[in-house]
Amino acid sequence: MAGQLQDVIQRWREAVVEDGLRPEDHELFQNAGLMCINQGDTTQLLDFIQDEKNKGIVESMGCGLLASLVAEVLKKKSSFTCQAVITHLAKTCSPMELMLIFLGQVDDLHPDLIADTIVLMAPHLQTVLLRLGEEKAPWVGLALAALQKQVSRLPVPYTKEQEVEDAYGLCRCCSALARFMEPFVEEVKRKDNSEDGGTASDNQLKTELLKFCMGSLREPLLQAQLDQAIDIHKQSPLWHFATDILATLPAIQEPLPGLLFYKALKKREKSDLLTDSTEAQESRACLAYLLFVQLITIESFPAVFSPVFVLQCNMEYIDVLLSRKEESFLLKGLELYTKSLERVEDNSLPVELLDLKSFYSVPQRERGFKVFQLFIDKLGPEAKHKFFRCMIKTSRHAGVEGYIIKNIKNQIELSLKPGHESEWFVGIQVLPLLRLVLCFPRGPETDLLNSMDRVMESLNLLRYLLMRDMDWQQTSSIWPELCKIEEDYLKMLRVCLALSRAYYTGQVKNMREDKKIQAQEAREARGALVQTMTVKNEKVSDMTPEMQYQVLQCALVTFDLMESLVIRIEEISEEKVKTGTAV
Repeated sequence: MAGQLQDVIQRWREAVVEDGLRPEDHELFQNAGLMCINQGDTTQLLDFIQDEKNKGIVESMGCGLLASLVAEVLKKKSSFTCQAVITHLAKTCSPMELMLIFLGQVDDLHPDLIADTIVLMAPHLQTVLLRLGEEKAPWVGLALAALQKQVSRLPVPYTKEQEVEDAYGLCRCCSALARFMEPFVEEVKRKDNSEDGGTASDNQLKTELLKFCMGSLREPLLQAQLDQAIDIHKQSPLWHFATDILATLPAIQEPLPGLLFYKALKKREKSDLLTDSTEAQESRACLAYLLFVQLITIESFPAVFSPVFVLQCNMEYIDVLLSRKEESFLLKGLELYTKSLERVEDNSLPVELLDLKSFYSVPQRERGFKVFQLFIDKLGPEAKHKFFRCMIKTSRHAGVEGYIIKNIKNQIELSLKPGHESEWFVGIQVLPLLRLVLCFPRGPETDLLNSMDRVMESLNLLRYLLMRDMDWQQTSSIWPELCKIEEDYLKMLRVCLALSRAYYTGQVKNMREDKKIQAQEAREARGALVQTMTVKNEKVSDMTPEMQYQVLQCALVTFDLMESLVIRIEEISEEKVKTGTAV
């Protein structure tokens, strides 16, 4: 039997040199190789392919064994010798044929095999690609795209404990991909530093690496909880991967400012990576987060860009991140917003910056509201005035409006102090702002319960203005107008209070009567009564009867509180008239 096998091998050796191998030779070779693999006799197979006499046979027919060898390694059987066989084939067989087989192996993997397959295949793919010479660029792109597609299917660790456990192998994959890129990045750097510059093939290789980096920023890094260290003893693999990506970009001649600020710097290239697609925006948003929040490679970022310019450019990315529902996106958006603002001096943001719509949309998002005050503090006086005015006009959120009105009061109070005077809050310019604040856009139909935050802060502002009447009377053209605004506002508030109290009192009375009726009839009656009522954007009809009753009672208490403030304001006005301190 052994003699017959040697005869076949000898014929193969001669056929490779003379007439070429027949289809049945390929089939016979593959069957013999599979038999060795299945029987665990991979040592004999390794000896055969490493024999220099069989080099031609292996070059011609060795690719057919790859799929079975990979499957064997993944099953953890004879892995050392199987790995050695794969390594030899990667260095020996046709690179083009090997690439097709390797890419086929990576495509459509079972989720449980993704990490092990990528960690196994990446070094061999790298070996084959390096053998392709000047033809490698498109194949590098195909390989990176195939590997990235599979990695994107893996769950991203949410906690440090999950990252340590790495149950699905994402961290292992990221480390393998970083090592996979290294020689190609070095080649681009070497060509860029050479006298003749890069060829078209070099530029394509650069583009493929850029695509991979931008894709990695979006998946998995944008979803990852990044910390430099998992614990004091172990560095975070995902942090290292992020560092590798940010170091790769300038290494392939893609400066970070050009990627982040391409609009402001008027950078227009044919690359589809500098587009406004959601994917491209999210990639750049992650880049901004890693740079300005995590400070990865920040030491090499040009200091020429002012904090105001950086904030202006980052607002696009902050808006993108805060518009998503995933917590990882929201947290990164808030951190990027906070860090971008912290670098700006207080009271320095110019009014021209407010032409960006994102400055108005971010605060009205629930998570963006957390850094609202920090942003206001950075605005210059004129910018504050414009921002307050625009927010009062456009906001549909009583909490935001109340917060703005509280800030207006604080700015007026500050501007009345020596050394802090600002014409925007004590001069004639304050009147248009007060007219917007001290009014009811919906007139008598205003729902005072839903507008509670705005109304209460407006009353506090009015009381403060009256208490500081002597300061205002120094500007005779302002004080009469303030008195008129106050009078009109309180008059309309009285009307709204009367209507609202009558409505809610009636609702309470109806609910009390409903309790005396049979349960089914009571539910139907309540449904008809409260089907259109809302409190803080929550339908009252969705509440239990007990909760509905509590809401109605709280509404009446709120109206009493508003009325007590109105009475106090009117008392202050009367006292000023009696004592002659008011005009």
